[in-house]
Amino acid sequence: MTQELTPGAPTLEQVAAAAGVSRSTVSRVVNNSPHVTDEAMTAVLDAIERLGYVPNRAARSLASRKTQVIALVVPETTAKVFADPFFASVVQGVALHLSDTEYTLNMVIASETNPQKTRRYLLGGNVDGALVVSHHSGDHSYARLSHALPTVFGGRPMSPDEQDSYYVDSDNVAGAEAATRHLLDIGCRSLATIAGPQDMPPGFDRLVGWRSVVRSAGLDDGLVELGDFTPRAGAEAARRLLDRGVPFDGLFVANDQMAVGALSVLREQGLSVPHDVSIVGFDGDSFSETSNPPLTSIAQQATELGATMARVLVDLLQGRPADRVTIMPTRLIVRGSTREPQGTETAAD
Repeated sequence: MTQELTPGAPTLEQVAAAAGVSRSTVSRVVNNSPHVTDEAMTAVLDAIERLGYVPNRAARSLASRKTQVIALVVPETTAKVFADPFFASVVQGVALHLSDTEYTLNMVIASETNPQKTRRYLLGGNVDGALVVSHHSGDHSYARLSHALPTVFGGRPMSPDEQDSYYVDSDNVAGAEAATRHLLDIGCRSLATIAGPQDMPPGFDRLVGWRSVVRSAGLDDGLVELGDFTPRAGAEAARRLLDRGVPFDGLFVANDQMAVGALSVLREQGLSVPHDVSIVGFDGDSFSETSNPPLTSIAQQATELGATMARVLVDLLQGRPADRVTIMPTRLIVRGSTREPQGTETAAD
């Protein structure tokens, strides 16, 4: 049975009818009560998003110029967040931009909590908007979130429910293409890659870029292993590549942390970098600068990415025009892990 809405803002009763639950159940959900079944909670949150319902306490905040709080949501583990320079740079960019506004930043490391609890928090009138970084396509906690709350994603959304969302991303495809062309330009003819998770935009897009150049060169594109962007995953993926018994002289790795892990395994197996295998990473962060040899890498502007996300969200909150999609350029930084003179920088677009 279809719920017909009366003109004006949707009410608690209309949400209850749309969700097929009682008014008191809706009230418990919006007030973060733990005494609600997962099935009922999902139905209520879906109805809230679908109808654009604003809980009463959020309405009271709106009357007093809203909460002036923005949430930065990272659906990763605490260990991964604090070990990755990318996240630190994004947070720095967000914080620097918001420091010149009246907004306060709250950081939510969502994988450490119940995803439904995070959604209740975001939709319960506690924040004016959300920035979501490092989301996975299989995580539906943020699907349609932007329909009910101003939201900007860090990275191209992959879910069909998020295709009309606002987002800021690095040009991952072009960066991977530049990395792969560099390996070809220095004479590599058997190329392998360690790609990131395929349910995340950077992992997926960087593999697309690598494959595009390899196929255009008429080379085999089958030497692919996947990792989760950690050094350990890079090491394990490098071992799997070597265990195939197919020699390769060029390796593109989807981030610098995995590249460092791969480099250590190549060295253990008696392979010299860059003389036997040239390696290009992605990020251009401290991992690439301090490895031995220093990594040739595709540098992305993580701090600027965070600042741009914050700027777009603030523009949305204040009713100013905002670009729905912002793609930031990357650049190739040549260091000692490839057979090129160190210190060269070229645009990767």
